[in-house]
Amino acid sequence: MEAIAPAYGAATLMIIAALAVALLLVLIMKVKLHAFVALVLVSVVTAVAAGIPVGDVPDALIYGFADTIGSVALLVGFGVMIGRLLEVTGGAQVLADTLINRFGEKRAPLALGVAALLFGFPIFFDAGLMVFLPIILTVARRFGGSLLLYGLPAAGAFAAMHALVPPHPGPVAAAEALDADIGLTLLVGVPVAVLAWYVGVVLVARVLGKRIHVDIPEALFGEINDGRDDVAPGSGAGGTTTTQKAPAFTTVLGLLLLPLVLISFNTVLATLVTAGTIEEGATWSESLMLLGDTTVALLVTTLAAIFVLGRGQRSMADVSTILDKALGPICSIILITGAGGMFGGVLELSGIGEALSTSLSDLGISLILQAFLISTLLRVAQGSATVALTTASGLLAPAAAAASLGDLQLVLLVMAIAAGATVLSHVNDSGFWLVSRFFGMDEKTTLKTWTVMETTLGVSVFVISAAVWAVV
Repeated sequence: MEAIAPAYGAATLMIIAALAVALLLVLIMKVKLHAFVALVLVSVVTAVAAGIPVGDVPDALIYGFADTIGSVALLVGFGVMIGRLLEVTGGAQVLADTLINRFGEKRAPLALGVAALLFGFPIFFDAGLMVFLPIILTVARRFGGSLLLYGLPAAGAFAAMHALVPPHPGPVAAAEALDADIGLTLLVGVPVAVLAWYVGVVLVARVLGKRIHVDIPEALFGEINDGRDDVAPGSGAGGTTTTQKAPAFTTVLGLLLLPLVLISFNTVLATLVTAGTIEEGATWSESLMLLGDTTVALLVTTLAAIFVLGRGQRSMADVSTILDKALGPICSIILITGAGGMFGGVLELSGIGEALSTSLSDLGISLILQAFLISTLLRVAQGSATVALTTASGLLAPAAAAASLGDLQLVLLVMAIAAGATVLSHVNDSGFWLVSRFFGMDEKTTLKTWTVMETTLGVSVFVISAAVWAVV
């Protein structure tokens, strides 16, 4: 669905957006209305108030909902299946024990984050978080304390890589729009992402984890496994539970590396096709890219996990029961995440973000600060980091071309746009709801933790980019 011409000026649209967010928070936090119902209700009210024609309101609602849930539902579904099999077979415990033995208790959160940085190179934020979640929870249960100490470094690592580093779609699209070199964007993006992650995520997570206690969820994918199977192998409904030998560390690592390798086919080959290195439409590359599609890669990994972990001492009926139990608890999470995408979609179609960013571009401020502020406004207005990246880079492309910037300056402009697209994750961002629900946090706590951490991450990226900009 195409964006609708704004019915009001930028100031009026901004007021409508602010009132919509305020109404949503009141309904959820004060009235205690269920988040899914509140998001849909406020989306309808906002669409009408923003001047979207009444006949187009249903399509506007479905636009954001379908786009979000179409990808999130599949990724979350396969992710929790893999996670539950890792949990009930002891695979997550094996990996957690190995990390702890190698890095020690005090450095366990840092180890989780470093592992997430490596896995986050080709894997999207939501898919990476789903696969890593049982490992995060296992380590957190082992040592206790606030879940934030263990969850934020890993989640923040996936967020940093997703926003800053090619071949993720946001930075690639921004680099293309600004005519920046993708290879140089990768070379600059990695160290900027790592440094900003450490300053804006790891250090901040330590402070937040000490000040705010978040209980470790006890029934995320089902009941906690204590070394016993959910369903006894071959026992049937009334059988007794037996203990299964935990898988080897190499087996668990191989399963985690499988989606990493498969998704790399898609992301790396897509980048090479875009750069003209590989001919577009080649059968061999298209086939590998299909295997590397995030959904297909997680499907393949789920099948591998069923065969490697589930079939050893279980019947297929028992494995299916385990997977079925894993899917039940996530229905609410998927619907709420989709409704968050609906709200963001309504704000996007109303033209709020574009009206604000167009107004800002005429203020005559420095180009790199302009890039950060425009991207921030787009992020706040419609929620999606990728949309903010692509839209802001398109708006800034003429100015960047007119300024005759060097290669490094163009890349720094991409970094500044990515920084703005990262900050202030809130209720119109599907990632906000994923973190909120899977970390077992209410909306107020999520705003005080996840939103703060995303903001410190984005600000850290901008400060680094602006500092380099000032000396080149």
